[in-house]
Amino acid sequence: MRKLILLITFIPIFCSAQANKFIRQGLRASTPQEKIALFNQAILIDSKNLDAHFYRGLEKFNLEDYNAAILDFTKVIFYKPDADSYYNRANAKFNLEDYKGALDDYTKATEIDPELIDAYYNLGRTKFYLEDYQGAITDLTRVLKFFPSDASAYTLRAQCYMALKNYKEAFKNFRYSILINKNDNAYYKRGIALLDVKYFKESKSDFLKVIKLNKNNIPAYFYLAASHLFLGEYAPAISTFNVSIANDSLDFDAHLGLAISYLKSNNLEQAKKHFLKAKNILLITNSVKIEDFKNSYWYQNHYFYFNQVCSELIKL
Repeated sequence: MRKLILLITFIPIFCSAQANKFIRQGLRASTPQEKIALFNQAILIDSKNLDAHFYRGLEKFNLEDYNAAILDFTKVIFYKPDADSYYNRANAKFNLEDYKGALDDYTKATEIDPELIDAYYNLGRTKFYLEDYQGAITDLTRVLKFFPSDASAYTLRAQCYMALKNYKEAFKNFRYSILINKNDNAYYKRGIALLDVKYFKESKSDFLKVIKLNKNNIPAYFYLAASHLFLGEYAPAISTFNVSIANDSLDFDAHLGLAISYLKSNNLEQAKKHFLKAKNILLITNSVKIEDFKNSYWYQNHYFYFNQVCSELIKL
C-alpha cells in the first residue's frame, strides 16, 4: 500500500512537470499557431494549468480570436483572480465592443493592482465610448500624473473635453499632445475638433500637416476638402474630394461634398451628377428628402448648412 501511495503522489508532480515543459517550449515558439499548439498539449496533460490558459489566451487575442481568449482568461480568473487576467479579458471584450463588460473588468484590474496604469488608460477609453466623459477625464488624469509625456492620453482627454463642450481645456490638451508628439494622428484629431467648432482655416492647416506627414492618411483628404469647401475655396475642395473618391468610389460623403462644391461653383451639371451618385450608393430611389442622408457626415455634423444646400440639390 505504501508503494501505491507514493505512485499516486508522483503522478501529479510528473504531469505538472510535463505541462510546464510544453509551456516553456510554447514561450520560445515562433508563431502564435505553434505557441497555441504547445499550450494545448500542456492543458491536455493538466487542464488546470493556469499559466497555459493565460498564455494561450494572449496568443488567441493576438490572432483576434477574442471569444476564445475570453474563455481562457475566465478560466484563470475562476481559479485564481489576478489583475493581468482581468486586464487582458477586458481588452478582448473591448475589441468585441462589449464596453460594459470591459468596464467591469478594467475596474476589477485596477482594484487588484492600483498601479496598473495601462488599465486606467483603457478604462478611460472605455468610459469615452460609454459617453462617461467626466469619468474618462478622471482616469486619464491619473495616467498623466504618472506619465506626463503620454501624448495619447492628452489627445483622448481633449476629445472628452470636446464632448463636454469645454473647448478651452480641449484645445489645451490637443496642444500638449502635439508638443509631445508631432505625428499625423495628433494633427488629425485636432483638425476634426477644429472643423466641428467651425475653425475652418485652422482645421485646413492641421489637415495639410497630416497629409505632409502621412500621404496615406486617406480620411484626412475628405476633411481637408470639407475645410476648403467651408472656406469658399471650391476648386481645391473639388480636387481634394476627388482624391477621396479615387481611393473609394463608394464614398457617398465625398460625392455629396463634390455635389455641394459644384453647386457653389454654379456647375449644376456636375452637381447633379455627383448628387445622383450619392443617392445611388445609398439606394435612394423614392422622392428625396434630407432624412435620406441621416447617416452622412453632412447631416450629422453640419445639418443647417446641409439642409440649405440639399434642398437646392434636390431641385436639380
